[in-house]
Amino acid sequence: MDNNDLIRIENLTRVYKVGETQVRALSGISYRVQQGDLLAIMGPSGSGKSTLMNIIGCLDKPTEGKYYLEGEEVSTLDKNKLARIRNKKIGFVFQTFNLLSRTTALENTELPLLYSNIPRKKTRDLAYKALSVVGLEGRELHRTNQLSGGEQQRVAIARALVNSPSLLLADEPTGNLDTKTGAEIMDIFKNLNQEKNITIILVTHDPDVSKIAHKKIYLRDGKIIKEERE
Repeated sequence: MDNNDLIRIENLTRVYKVGETQVRALSGISYRVQQGDLLAIMGPSGSGKSTLMNIIGCLDKPTEGKYYLEGEEVSTLDKNKLARIRNKKIGFVFQTFNLLSRTTALENTELPLLYSNIPRKKTRDLAYKALSVVGLEGRELHRTNQLSGGEQQRVAIARALVNSPSLLLADEPTGNLDTKTGAEIMDIFKNLNQEKNITIILVTHDPDVSKIAHKKIYLRDGKIIKEERE
């Protein structure tokens, strides 16, 4: 295994049972993601990209194949160990923001730290720092319903960053935003990758979103059909 590999997946297969029918969502995918990569996983609905993201994000397990994250085979771990890896090593950004309503930007950002043994003052400091990184100084104490869609997605990114994860996973991160705001959010991802060397995987069907990626893989019928590199 290359020392620079953050992720290595080998012959990943995922089969779901729907009634009496077996649905093959992934069909023998192998790929490597290196530290500092900015990768876009592309493909139409039903191509397998969300299934692949769920496995990479330790939200699901493959039916067959192996998944290594930072050299550790995580495809065989139990639910509790996977939950710990999700909390410590992976930051998630979703299309729907997934923020708690009636709570402040600061409180939302602190959430992943509540399960750690970090002192309260330290968690607050880390949350302020993460919100500063995404350009929300002065908005920390605003409640979710007082923030625009773009600001809410910035809070979601800050929350994903607050634990200093090894990997940031973003699923259609601009799907609920207008074009201008979406471009601003993509600039944040680009800067996080370039300036802080954070490894980012974008899952999208939008070519405009994928423009910032150094690498792109295209999925169809659960297989990688094409790869592009800068």
